[in-house]
Amino acid sequence: MASAEAVLAVIDAAGAHVPELMDRLEVRLAELATGHGETLGAHAGATIAAGGKRLRPLLVLLAAGPPPDEASAVRLLRAAAAVELVHSATLVHDDVLDAAPLRRGRPTVFAQAGRLMATATGDLLFAQAFAELARNGRPRDVQVLSDASSALAAGELLQRADAWDVGVPRERYLERCDLKTARLFQAAGQLGAIEAGGPVEILGAFGRRVGLAFQLLDDVLDVSGPAERTGKHRGTDLLDGTVTLPLIVARDRDPGLAALDLRAVRTPEQAEGVCDRIAATGALDEARAQALEMVAAAKDALPALPEGQRGALELVADGVVHRFA
Repeated sequence: MASAEAVLAVIDAAGAHVPELMDRLEVRLAELATGHGETLGAHAGATIAAGGKRLRPLLVLLAAGPPPDEASAVRLLRAAAAVELVHSATLVHDDVLDAAPLRRGRPTVFAQAGRLMATATGDLLFAQAFAELARNGRPRDVQVLSDASSALAAGELLQRADAWDVGVPRERYLERCDLKTARLFQAAGQLGAIEAGGPVEILGAFGRRVGLAFQLLDDVLDVSGPAERTGKHRGTDLLDGTVTLPLIVARDRDPGLAALDLRAVRTPEQAEGVCDRIAATGALDEARAQALEMVAAAKDALPALPEGQRGALELVADGVVHRFA
């Protein structure tokens, strides 16, 4: 979420069960990440301890509403933990593929311990995610998370195939964002709804729209910065050869950007110069507007839910926008 105030607003709307479950979630995540040998457990534990917004597991809890009993709460926490572990695993693996030095302002596992240890750390987190979810004993849960994980892999392959290509079509970019980001948000909404017997497809679609908006706005933030807010250099996507919506929009307005050779952008200073040119076209405003439309559509499509639950889900959607404001 954008800030402590935004998180508190969600908690206030959802009810007292949310902070208690989120606290229990942190304990469980730490238990699942550590205890796998001194070195591997330390890296996995540090990855979890680095925190993050915990937006995906929060969505699991909100999609379910208050659990009626302790057994339901435990199943819900397993689903929430599994979603967050998959997310954390993909971040570690992404850092390997990108040779990224920083994540959330801290040295990555790749930077600290190398490719092999980072790959093993990500593998451990993936394995723990599915082991935890399997404890619920419901094949449907596992299928939902498996589908999302397969989509993540497909999205990563698509991103690699499109690397350095300034001419990537907008539709293909959106497909990549859907696969790499939105599908895990969708799974979060579905898993919460499954536990509560709620509208699985509708809450999954809500999560998917919010997740897509999240990715679009994250790509805007990569261009707009600053580094002290994002935890990475401005224009990191450009240095990785990743073409995102701001550049796609800007290239239609600036012929020089349409002819840009991304492989020639090699330093953070050069990347910042390209970011300035993208921003000068007004592309960031258009990208933000598209994300805002997605968030509005997500909120409009919510079904009739208990007032507190619906209000909390709407606040999550708004928090995605406010994070990037």
